[in-house]
Amino acid sequence: MTSTSSRWAFGSARWLWLLGCIAVIAVLPLIFQDSYWRGVMTICAINIMLALGLDFIFGYAGQLSLGHSAFSGIGAYTSTVLVTALGVNFWIAALCGIGAGGLAGVLLSVFAVRLKGHYLAIASLGFAVITYQILVNWISVTQGPLGIYGIPSPPPLTIPGVVTISFADQQNFFYLVAGAAVLSYLMLYNLTRSPIGDALIAVREDEISAASLGIRGTKWKVVAFGIGCAIAGLAGCFYASFIGTLVPDAFFILESFMLLAMVVIGGRGNLWGAVLGAVLLTVVPELLRGIGDFRLITYGLALTLVALFLPGGLSGVLIQFARRFGGGARGALSAKGPSHA
Repeated sequence: MTSTSSRWAFGSARWLWLLGCIAVIAVLPLIFQDSYWRGVMTICAINIMLALGLDFIFGYAGQLSLGHSAFSGIGAYTSTVLVTALGVNFWIAALCGIGAGGLAGVLLSVFAVRLKGHYLAIASLGFAVITYQILVNWISVTQGPLGIYGIPSPPPLTIPGVVTISFADQQNFFYLVAGAAVLSYLMLYNLTRSPIGDALIAVREDEISAASLGIRGTKWKVVAFGIGCAIAGLAGCFYASFIGTLVPDAFFILESFMLLAMVVIGGRGNLWGAVLGAVLLTVVPELLRGIGDFRLITYGLALTLVALFLPGGLSGVLIQFARRFGGGARGALSAKGPSHA
């Protein structure tokens, strides 16, 4: 009876957290009405999707990928070329972008999945470099360093007899991207708490022991890469439509390191950690712009201190705090993942 009550309390707390997040998303554009901060919020939502996808690959499947920005670029260029060159509807092009990002992740993982640790990291980094060079040099399709300009916003969504939602409006576009981020979180959350999540964690912790239980490590690593990279492809589609301009430098390997920092600082193996890391590493640099070049020193120092003294990330600190005070907060914050997160 006590166990049932505890599970109900934890489940209720998670739903309360979710409803609270949705309420915050709904209110934010009403509080920040200038275009600059609405733009920052939209980029933040895109980064949350990217960090969630990478955390699913790295935090749960244990596959260190240093080329995550490449899959975002593949999704962005796929959807953009279809829309601007072939006149394909954005929503269909976005599905193609998701598929292209996911397929690229699957193809990479099929060849590199037997690699571990820094060997896999180097392979994924090499893939990112190759992708970047293709985007730069395939001028007939990508326009190379000159970029693609005049990328339109998603077409309006019409509910007959009720309302027409224009995504050229910055507020509506933010709601669209934030809604996609929430759905991505919910999908990954349910996957991590399903037998799929159990299989991924078993493979991450000890692949040989997992194999003795009939769990095929190669299969589940490929699944993790495919899902995480598909989400990155969707984020890339939104990025291109929001910025309106697409250049290869937006998907340079430095962006992959920033995404990895979001996951590590937030706390890998915990989806809340990925969200927290993405929000902090998107918003804080903007807040520090007022102190000029000193913001880079402050920013780097903060990242170093967190990495050194908080190996479980910021979410690990929150979970430890929840454990001390008990209640449903622990269940709301924690998820299946590494013990430190």
